[in-house]
Amino acid sequence: MQDFLSSIQGKIRLVYLVMDGHFGNHPALDMVRQCQLHLISKLRHDAALFFPYTGAKPKWGPTPKLGERVDISRISEQYLKETKVEDGAEIRTYQMQLLTREFLEPLNVVILMRINLETKACTHAILFSSDLDLSYDQLVDFYSLRFQIEFNFRTPKQSGAWKIL
Repeated sequence: MQDFLSSIQGKIRLVYLVMDGHFGNHPALDMVRQCQLHLISKLRHDAALFFPYTGAKPKWGPTPKLGERVDISRISEQYLKETKVEDGAEIRTYQMQLLTREFLEPLNVVILMRINLETKACTHAILFSSDLDLSYDQLVDFYSLRFQIEFNFRTPKQSGAWKIL
């Protein structure tokens, strides 16, 4: 990756590396951060997320880093950034800085909650970035572009329009 970054240095300013959920882990984040880039990826739907610890310092031992665990089904409205209705579903977008046991640093987390208005069934996706200042809409847009790029490469390849040597 360093060779690639060196070859484009001065031509394109890279800030983010967007990777699919398979790379939403600590080793991938370390690799990306060593290249002075920020990672945008997806966490598992059942990822254990925690608010930073805000309690009193214990009398003995280190101050805990992890506070209360996030309950995806009961996220406080203070983190709600956007609500929209499309295709018979309400989509709620939440953003907050959270911790996990796997990552050593806080993450900029965006949770997209989709609620079917007819059946009330809920699904969610958890996106994240190492850039704590990235807005929720940019994070979602950047991650969504990854799918568009993948689609643009996959379709011609599957139709036989491209021959990969």
